[in-house]
Parts: sequence; structure tokens; C-alpha cells
Amino acid sequence: MADLKNCFAAPATVEAPSVAEADALVARFPWFLPARILREGLTGESDPRVALMAPWRAESSLRRPAVDASVLRRPTSDEIIDRFLQEEDLRIVAGDGEPEEEIVMQAQLDDDDEVVTEELAEIYLAQGLRDKSVAIYRKLSLRNPEKSVYFAELIGKIENNIKI
Repeated sequence: MADLKNCFAAPATVEAPSVAEADALVARFPWFLPARILREGLTGESDPRVALMAPWRAESSLRRPAVDASVLRRPTSDEIIDRFLQEEDLRIVAGDGEPEEEIVMQAQLDDDDEVVTEELAEIYLAQGLRDKSVAIYRKLSLRNPEKSVYFAELIGKIENNIKI
């Protein structure tokens, strides 16, 4: 029992006392709550006095699960990325000068394109001209991005021969 103080201070470095030693300590000092908590941990049985005192005291550090130090030392994803970039200097840097091609962020449509409306697409579909109808729905999808999901569903139905 001489190492009991060390057992409470650093439980990982000292061999835990036996159940008989913990029982003897609780019998000798029934008011000593850490001994009761230690006995709970060794036996797995709950102590009624510990349960009775729980609402009036803070959670004991003896009841906390052991902390896995390797998890705390494990680098975060940001640290891994930073270390990788520092080791090899693999940063992507834009070259000097102007880009060779113009980067287009949105589809460009000429005003000279044919007239495209939903009604025209429906007429083509009624006439059995599925390809022309799909082409018009695609153009409408580009001109009206807020309705692109609707037009995509119509195109999918036309291509799968589902009646609209």
C-alpha cells in the first residue's frame, strides 16, 4: 500500500494494487472516496457511497479513461500538407506572361442562334424530331441556368423514351 499515492499520481507507471489491497484500504478508511473509486475500477462493481456523493462533487480523474498519447502526437491534415509542401517545394506557381488561351467561365451564346423556346421544343417532340427537341432543351439549359435541372430531366425522359 506504500505505492498507493504513486498509483493515484501516475497510474500508468505503477503496478495497480490488487482487489484485496483495495478492499483492505476501504475497510480501514471508509471515508476515503478515491480508494472506493479505485476499487470500483478494479472490480467493475459500483460503490453506493461513490454514487451517493457523485452529485455533490466533481467527476474524479480516477474515473476518466486513459488518454492515448499517440493520438495527441498525431499530426493534423494541415500539418501533413504543410510538411509535404516544405520538403519538396511542390507549390504550383503561375508562369509569367499572358495565358495562351482565354478561359471561358460561362457558355457564350450568339444572338444569331435560332429561336429557342420551350414551345418550339415541344412542337419538335410532337412531330417526332427528338434530336432537335433535345438540342433546343440543351440551349435553353445554357441560357437559363436556374432551370437547368428541369431541362436535364426533360432531356433524360426524351432520351429514355419516357412520355412527358
